[in-house]
Amino acid sequence: MSSQAQQKAIVARTQHWLEKVVIGLNFCPFAKREYDRQRIRYVIDSANSPTEALASLIDELSLLDANHEVETTLIIYDNAFGKFDDYLDLLELATSLVEQSAYRGIYQVASFHPEYCFEGEELSDPANFTNRSPFPMLHLLRESSLESVLSHFPHPELIPQRNIDKARELGLNYLQNLML
Repeated sequence: MSSQAQQKAIVARTQHWLEKVVIGLNFCPFAKREYDRQRIRYVIDSANSPTEALASLIDELSLLDANHEVETTLIIYDNAFGKFDDYLDLLELATSLVEQSAYRGIYQVASFHPEYCFEGEELSDPANFTNRSPFPMLHLLRESSLESVLSHFPHPELIPQRNIDKARELGLNYLQNLML
């Protein structure tokens, strides 16, 4: 378990990433509003196994159900899932858990990892920074909120390609420096 000072440092680094990359580069045009309203919950999960992580995920989904003041949660793993393949295994389990439970259609799981690499792409491709984060994390989103926001956003299906193009235009060095 991380000390309180370590947890604060992890949250601060995550917020820096949100400010500089996610919001600063407009990779998610919806994040700024919730960030400014302080409706993002940061959970440091010291799970050492997928089983422990999934138990925490269920607890967090229950909390979101009970607390509508929290719009979205970032579950940040400080001890495990540092290897991208291990993280992908967790992501698959987490997504299956949500899809095969009463949470299907209510919540969605998005993925971020320090070594994120799109299938078929080089590790050094700047496009990977659209999903790179300072720590392995799962992002829990309310589907109803996504649907509402997307209904007012012109051509939301173009967001991923726009982000990839922007990341490649900015280049690897620029993006690496933002992550510091």
